[in-house]
Amino acid sequence: MLIFFWRPLFFWGYIIKYVFYVDYFNELLFLSKKEYMSNQRFKAIESSHNRSEIIVEETGRRSEYFGMNVFNEERMLQYLTKDAYDRVKAAVVSGVKIDRKVADQVAEGMKTWAISMGATHYTHWFQPLTGTTAEKHDAFFDFSPEGRVMEKFGGGQLVQQESDASSFPNGGIRNTFEARGYTAWDPTSPAFLYGTTLCIPTVFVAYTGEALDNKAPLLRALNAMDEAATAVAKFFDKNVTKVFATLGWEQEYFLIDKSLAFSRPDISLAGRTLIGQSAAKGQQLDDHYFGVIPNRVLNFMKDLERECTKLGIPVKTRHNEVAPNQFELAPIFEETNLAVDHNLLLMDVMEKIADKHFFKVLFHEKPFRGINGSGKHNNWSLSTDTGVNLLSPGSTPMKNLQFLTFFVNTIKAVDNYEELLRSSIASAGNDHRLGANEAPPAILSIFIGEQLNEVLNELEGVTKGKLSPEEKTELKLNVVGKIPEILLDNTDRNRTSPFAFTGNKFEMRGVGSKTNCAKPMTVLNTIVAKQLMAFKKEVDQLVDKKGLKKDEAIFNVLREYIKTSKRIRFEGDGYSEIWENEAKSRGLSNNKNTPQALQILTSKESLALFKSMNVMSEIEVRVRQEVELEEYILHIQIEGRVFNELAYSYIIPAAVEYQNKLIKNVVGLKEIYGAAHKKMSESQLDIVERISEHIRAIKIKTDAMVDERKKANNMTDINKKANTYCDSVRPYFDEIRYHCDKLEQLVGDEYWPLTKYRELLFIK
Repeated sequence: MLIFFWRPLFFWGYIIKYVFYVDYFNELLFLSKKEYMSNQRFKAIESSHNRSEIIVEETGRRSEYFGMNVFNEERMLQYLTKDAYDRVKAAVVSGVKIDRKVADQVAEGMKTWAISMGATHYTHWFQPLTGTTAEKHDAFFDFSPEGRVMEKFGGGQLVQQESDASSFPNGGIRNTFEARGYTAWDPTSPAFLYGTTLCIPTVFVAYTGEALDNKAPLLRALNAMDEAATAVAKFFDKNVTKVFATLGWEQEYFLIDKSLAFSRPDISLAGRTLIGQSAAKGQQLDDHYFGVIPNRVLNFMKDLERECTKLGIPVKTRHNEVAPNQFELAPIFEETNLAVDHNLLLMDVMEKIADKHFFKVLFHEKPFRGINGSGKHNNWSLSTDTGVNLLSPGSTPMKNLQFLTFFVNTIKAVDNYEELLRSSIASAGNDHRLGANEAPPAILSIFIGEQLNEVLNELEGVTKGKLSPEEKTELKLNVVGKIPEILLDNTDRNRTSPFAFTGNKFEMRGVGSKTNCAKPMTVLNTIVAKQLMAFKKEVDQLVDKKGLKKDEAIFNVLREYIKTSKRIRFEGDGYSEIWENEAKSRGLSNNKNTPQALQILTSKESLALFKSMNVMSEIEVRVRQEVELEEYILHIQIEGRVFNELAYSYIIPAAVEYQNKLIKNVVGLKEIYGAAHKKMSESQLDIVERISEHIRAIKIKTDAMVDERKKANNMTDINKKANTYCDSVRPYFDEIRYHCDKLEQLVGDEYWPLTKYRELLFIK
């Protein structure tokens, strides 16, 4: 009987226990939903605090393993026949076409080397108009006609591949269903091994022949520069047969703990913080700049530099930058095409190494408001195959005249095409950076220093036509001859200048940290090449028709260039309102946003320039304008959607919850103290009202922003659409942010769902 009596009790006991647990877990679930976001923030902070640094030991000399994963000259000598090696070198130096037989030999050598290094796949590595790189991996695997398994990689697969091009930006020149595109081997940039994949740098073209990448126009611009600069260099040295444009980029970036970065939807989706109150301490103490590199970051840098060295990227400099958690990496100068490839490869490698060290690397030009953004200074110069830097003065007046020739022609080229050069650095991200916190303004000007300005001013007075012996002596000895001494003391720098001469190179400082260097380098080399061609023509005419000696003709032409390009030279503060007004009076452009800046691309002058220099056809230029406008629209559109999510899913709920807490406090005081509670709860009620005002403003402005976005999305004209996103959608971002940041100051810290600036920027 006892057994039968207890069975029902056990049954009901289990039922009660089950109901209790379900209710308990439902309560936990409710609490977790309610507190998930703030808990996520604090868990991310705890996770970052508990990180153990990954120790990376620096072993061996870099010279011993530099380029070990690159199919460079050393590997080619080892794995290619002499004929194949000579043909590849000829292709690199002179652009000689490689025939199929030689391509087969090169492919066999590459495959043998790559497999010996552990490679299993190969890919054509290219630069579509997304601004990043792309790749499709194929295995060194096939069947022979007899059905046997074999490793296969021939000249046809090396030289060209058919790639699915349907989803890459193409500016409307082809339909989505027209998927065919081609990648073609670029022998001037060596193949390299990354992981288990042989990567072959290539250009990317449409089935119809137009370039759909950033590399093809750059190669054409560099070829134009070679021809134009070589012709001018021969005025001074007949032995020059080739001129290389060189590039040394400086990559700035932020490192944020991965947990902290992923706790922010805006960083994850937009690459920057759309809201966030500035921390009490930012960069004002200058204590981060060139300071001791944090251990965790230093180990990341060691790991990164080791991988870069193996890949032949000549990284040399590393240091803390101005803003908290901002850093910089810079390499030794290289030929421009190779330097561009190395910068893109570096950014890929950085992301992988950062992930390994539990960091998120931010390349956005302005990820945090109120502190420095990140640029990618492009240091550009010209070098001959005889080993001379054409932008470096020499030991004789003639060598200094050579320097002046290329120096003044560069200034003249930038003056002629300043608006076009500005367009080459335009992007949604860079719009936030230009003109703020040490970044150069959108007005393009050139800083050359007081001493060089004096030299150019003296050259303005050169007599027209033939020079007297006394004037020629004076110019060569006391003006041109003293340039090396002048440059020794000309060490001051203007950090707000977009384009500055820095001793033996020009530094283009407006380039954004995320930008593909190929874009500004294509424009810069094209316009300087165009200018050098015009210069040679004018000098030749003065020599042939006016009977002037070569140096007299050069002085005469340079004198006119110095006069006509004077407006572009500026030595002062690029941020000042006075300069903005003066620049306008000088006729310089001030295109402050991307849609404005990109309009110049399809002007008659721009289209004629690119066509005459064989750099881009009209359709290729129009494609790039459309692609970049579309990219701008999409960036603003994504940020608008993230703002909507932040407002309704994060900020307003957190503010309401904290407001309820205050209201509950006021009600409790009233219950205890009655009418006397008013004095006690005055501050709480004031905060409640201020929170309500900001919540209301956020809702109104977010809804208005969404409405404007919908209007813009219905537009078919891409120029109108981009301008609407710029003028009607984007202004709401600052307004919404203002109220969100005010709420961050009012809402209790434990209620705030988003990781704050003080946590993002000061947790190492």
